[in-house]
Amino acid sequence: MVLFDSIKGANVLITGGSKGIGKTTATYFTQLGANVAVVARNPETLSETVDDLKKVNNDTIGIQGDVSSIEDIKRIVEETESKLGDIDVLVNCAGVNIPKPVLEVTEEDWDTIHNINLKGAFFLSQAVANRMKNRNRGKIINLSSQMGHVGYYDRGAYCASKGGLELANKVLALELAPCNIQVNTVCPTFIETPLTEGYFKDEKFKEAVLNKIPLGRLGETKDVVGAILYLASDLSNLVTGTALKVDGGWTAW
Repeated sequence: MVLFDSIKGANVLITGGSKGIGKTTATYFTQLGANVAVVARNPETLSETVDDLKKVNNDTIGIQGDVSSIEDIKRIVEETESKLGDIDVLVNCAGVNIPKPVLEVTEEDWDTIHNINLKGAFFLSQAVANRMKNRNRGKIINLSSQMGHVGYYDRGAYCASKGGLELANKVLALELAPCNIQVNTVCPTFIETPLTEGYFKDEKFKEAVLNKIPLGRLGETKDVVGAILYLASDLSNLVTGTALKVDGGWTAW
């Protein structure tokens, strides 16, 4: 058996797919022979990513959309299915953070973070699962965080959104199990991406983070992709409701 051979020919929908973890994930899926729909809000980065992926698989499509919008979610699912066919794998990578002390978090900060990280992931999972159940199979992977399991400074709203995602994910896994749909989260530590690069210009912050990671380094986007590919493949058919931590040992303390 060729490793990850079940991914070849699969139709994969990836949100937040134009940069960071999402872009790397889309690249690996495409290289493994999957048909990928990339969703992003920024039309320029989306176009650049899709152009690159089309060099490997010309059937790659890009969909501009905002996962915090229920109307956009409906359109994203319909457009993916009209162009690629039934969705076999959903990877919710879209995410946002606004680091602030808890005493300074505004209602707007809270809503922005939760609307993308929790609301968007939940309702897109719901929309796709409603299609998957008719075929009695499917894989849903929600990008969470180690911060869904532990607290950290200046991340009150972010931790709350990821903690909520962890519990929502468990319920999705339980209710969708009779439909043979596996639902799991991947929980990275701090990964070097466009979202986090600004944080690490602060050397004290970087040192504090590295001191919490037993393996002694920040993550790269490719570190996370292995976990995603495993959960998307037939190798994980008995895995559901699980949080797979890619955290360098942070949560082992």
